[in-house]
Amino acid sequence: MASVRAVLIDIDGVLTVSWEPLPGAVAALREVRDAGFGVALVTNTTSRTRASIASTLAAAGFPVAPEDILTAPAVTAAYLADHCPGARCTLLNSGDIAEDLVGLTLVGPESEDVEVVVLGGAGPEFGYAALNQAFGHLQRGARLVAMHRNLYWRTDDGLQLDAGAFLAGLEKAARTEAEVTGKPSRAFFEAALARLGARADEALMVGDDIESDVLAAQRASLTGVLVKTGKYLPETHRAATGTPDHVIESFADLPALLRGSTGA
Repeated sequence: MASVRAVLIDIDGVLTVSWEPLPGAVAALREVRDAGFGVALVTNTTSRTRASIASTLAAAGFPVAPEDILTAPAVTAAYLADHCPGARCTLLNSGDIAEDLVGLTLVGPESEDVEVVVLGGAGPEFGYAALNQAFGHLQRGARLVAMHRNLYWRTDDGLQLDAGAFLAGLEKAARTEAEVTGKPSRAFFEAALARLGARADEALMVGDDIESDVLAAQRASLTGVLVKTGKYLPETHRAATGTPDHVIESFADLPALLRGSTGA
C-alpha cells in the first residue's frame, strides 16, 4: 500500500472497548506512527472532550495527544458556526462536551426560542420528557442537527442503544431530516484529511462500523478497512450496502496490511 500516507482510525471498538485497549492495539498504533504515517483518531464519541479522550488513551499507552483527535462534537461546533452563526441551540447529549462546543450559543431545553436542536450521544438523558421537548422545538421550526446516526455501540455489557435509534423517531414524527455532522458525513472525513494535509486517495479509514466508518469513507474516496472487533457482526457485514476494500481481524493486523503482507 505504497500510496497510503495517512491513517484515520475510529476509537471505540477499534482501539478500545469501554476505554480498555483491545489486544495488540497499543503496539500496532506505535508501529503505524513509527513508520511515519499521519494519524487522526476520528470518533463519533460524544460523551467526552478531545482532551479527556487523549488523556485516557495516553494513560493506557497509546501514543496520542488532543490534536490527534477529531470528534463529532468538535466538527458539529464548526459546522454550526459556519451554517447558522449565533443560533440558539439546545443540546440533548449524554456527557459533558461543552469544552468542544466553543462558540455556540447553548440554551436550556425549556427555552421557547430554540433555533437548532443538537442531538449527541444517547444515555439516561434520552427519556420521554427530553425527547418530547426536542419534538416540540422541531414542530415550531427548529433545525435538527445530529452528531451521528449510530444505532448502537459495544461496551463491556454488550451492544447498547445509541442516538440513531431515537433520531429516526424524531425525524419521522417531526417530518424533517437531520443534518448529520459526524461520520458518515463526507465533511467529517474531509476535515480529518485537511488536518493531516492528505488527499483522500492517500488515506485509509479503519473502523468497526461497516456503513458509517468504512463504506462512508470509501464513498469519500478513501480506502476502507473493516475490523472484526467492537460492533462488528457477521450479519451486518453480509447485509451491507457495499464491500469493504479490506477486512482484517483486528487493529493489531493493520501494520501488516500497510506493509502489503495481508490481503482484503
